[in-house]
Amino acid sequence: MLFTILLGLISSILLIPFGKRFKSSWSILLPFVPTVLFIYYLGYIPKVASGLTYFQEINWVPSLGVNFNLKLDGLSLLFCLLITGIGTGIFFYARTYLKGHPYFDRFFGYLYLFMSAMLGLVLSDNILLLFIFWELTSISSFFLIGFNNDQEASRKSAMTALTITGMGGFFLLAGLILIGNVAGTFKISELIEYRDVILNHPQYPLILGLIFLGAFTKSAQFPFHFWLPGAMKAPTPVSAYLHSATMVKAGIYLLARFFPVLSGTDLWTYTLMGIGGFTMLYSAIHSLFRIDLKSILAFTTISALGMLVFLLGIGTKQAVIAASVFILVHALYKATLFLVTGIVDHETGTRDITRLSGLKKVLGPVALAAGLAALSSAGLPSTFGFIGKDLIYEATLHVESHWILILTVIAVATNICLVAAGFMAGFKPFIGSLPQEFEKLHLPYKSMWIPPLILGGLGLIFGLFPGFIGNYLSYQTANSIYAGDTEMHLAIWHGFNTVLILSLVTLAAGTFLYFINKPSAEKVGFIEKFEKISPQQIFTGYANDIVKFSERFTNFFHNGYLRSYHMKIILFAEGLLIYKLWQSGPIKIVFDNLTPLTIYEVAVVIILLGALLIVVSTPSRLTSVVAMSVIGYCICLMYVFYSAPDLAMTQFTIDTLSTVLFVLVLYKLPSFLNLASARERYRDSIVALGFGAILSIIALKVLYEPIKTETSDFYGENAYILAKGKNVVNLILADFRGIDTMFETVVLGIAALGVYSLLKLRLKSSEKE
Repeated sequence: MLFTILLGLISSILLIPFGKRFKSSWSILLPFVPTVLFIYYLGYIPKVASGLTYFQEINWVPSLGVNFNLKLDGLSLLFCLLITGIGTGIFFYARTYLKGHPYFDRFFGYLYLFMSAMLGLVLSDNILLLFIFWELTSISSFFLIGFNNDQEASRKSAMTALTITGMGGFFLLAGLILIGNVAGTFKISELIEYRDVILNHPQYPLILGLIFLGAFTKSAQFPFHFWLPGAMKAPTPVSAYLHSATMVKAGIYLLARFFPVLSGTDLWTYTLMGIGGFTMLYSAIHSLFRIDLKSILAFTTISALGMLVFLLGIGTKQAVIAASVFILVHALYKATLFLVTGIVDHETGTRDITRLSGLKKVLGPVALAAGLAALSSAGLPSTFGFIGKDLIYEATLHVESHWILILTVIAVATNICLVAAGFMAGFKPFIGSLPQEFEKLHLPYKSMWIPPLILGGLGLIFGLFPGFIGNYLSYQTANSIYAGDTEMHLAIWHGFNTVLILSLVTLAAGTFLYFINKPSAEKVGFIEKFEKISPQQIFTGYANDIVKFSERFTNFFHNGYLRSYHMKIILFAEGLLIYKLWQSGPIKIVFDNLTPLTIYEVAVVIILLGALLIVVSTPSRLTSVVAMSVIGYCICLMYVFYSAPDLAMTQFTIDTLSTVLFVLVLYKLPSFLNLASARERYRDSIVALGFGAILSIIALKVLYEPIKTETSDFYGENAYILAKGKNVVNLILADFRGIDTMFETVVLGIAALGVYSLLKLRLKSSEKE
């Protein structure tokens, strides 16, 4: 299983050196990887259908509990087949759709990366590993959504998607860490054993809320739904892949995977039913007002995702079965409609349904694929969509509460709108008279219209033979979510009952709504009037406020003056030190315990103070550097007085070298300019004196702190044995703390390069014309 994840990553990397070849002669190899992976996972269907679950564990960072724990069961197998199966069609489709694009190889590199990230996500049996792949899907989708980076709208949409899903990922990480700490394990398959511990823990509401935020942002639930319609700026293959079968269902997968662990409480049930129910009805109604094919499909996708959240919230056996089947139902017809939309846009140059009609005369196979998908979306008997809608109504009618009528009405109303919207996307562009401007259109390459035709045909085949897909795939998917036997038996006919009546009423009412609804630019404009109170505008307003605050914050702290940076750092340090001194209690100084001053110490201090006075008063850089070196040598003498010759030698070497370097640098610098006013100099003097006073007080307090010599004893005893040297200070810097010293050296090296670059810089004054 790990190799299937790595195969896409390896393929993505190989496109870097061999990308030019894949733009032409080697492009036929691009769909090879998802095809092989799809065939590989098809081989698991009989095994998983018999109840087997496969595990793979590879140690990665065992000390942190982060390992490659992979699990293949009914739920992950369904998603693997969707990712690789629909992915195969997308790769064939995109190979023609983007033919001749200058970034052709880059696109497929991103697509391989996304496919691997999704496979890793659904196969992960470790919550930290799951999060890593979760974030990788957000990053790779950012590049795919913003693929047309020369367009501002694409860049903005990509940034919005990354911001919303990235924010959700942050909350998700917190929730996963909490649940792992509460259960004492990071393996998802082991969490079920601690279900009661988690549900009864005081942090359960917080865990649930954080995981919900991660799932809702990824699966575009209200009020985070607005990023998905904006993401339609991406190329159509991206929309078909990410927003029908894979990325947007990652949140659904997360809820389904944690269903056996976190479900069964009122908080779970009412939150998911409320958010999912509102999202699916709100988005279904919105889809009726849209005239852009992608926009229609985007809102119906949000509605379908809301339906899945709604079903997982109900949480009954019937609801879990309905969700398991509807995941596949929706993926098949929605991917088909997206691919068809891409063909229509590719050939006609527009996605406006008010301009499109009669295209079946020139795009016959495409019209057939769209019609099959639209009928499945509507739930026509003999299609797979009919089975899916029946199961949804079966779930709402078996809720054991007074909510049964309300839930059923919401489901019926939503599906009526989705029937009409599906017909708008699948039938409207192909029926009626053909405009003269489209009479010369022709079918694109087969690699573009065969994939949607296959997917649309599967919706019909699975509808005619539901027992096959139910017994071999959806049954085990439902069992994995429900953590028990769901006893699923799909069939076309269950008798004339309430569920069948509701399905027929939905189909009839949806068809009627399709004929009376007349989408137009005026209706879109009417809807856009309410954008001021939409979640998108609210989030955008907060984002703009954050940007303004960040600009002010940055301009204040990073104003370009080095002395300003130093002052702010020192003031912050002074504040922390004063707080710590205040917390530590009063200062007691016993002068009798202090050693008497010697003439040598007094003389050195007088020299040091004199050098310091010269440093702050001289207008000459060279004099200042020499005075600074005198201060350094005085400190060296202090080390000698207090029996620290090794420190003295180190200090002497550093001061000498620094002085030489300063002199070399100052020789190349221009004349000194005094840019500080008298007021600023007085201010800086007060800050500096305050810092010195605080350090002096700390030094006095240290004198009366209990002496602990464990650390110094360790270095003294082990310096020669472990590091083979006698200068303890140097050994600490070079061996015991060698990594710190190495990074400090790197920083100094970078600074030296910067200074050298400035010395070599020659600016030309611009001549005024």
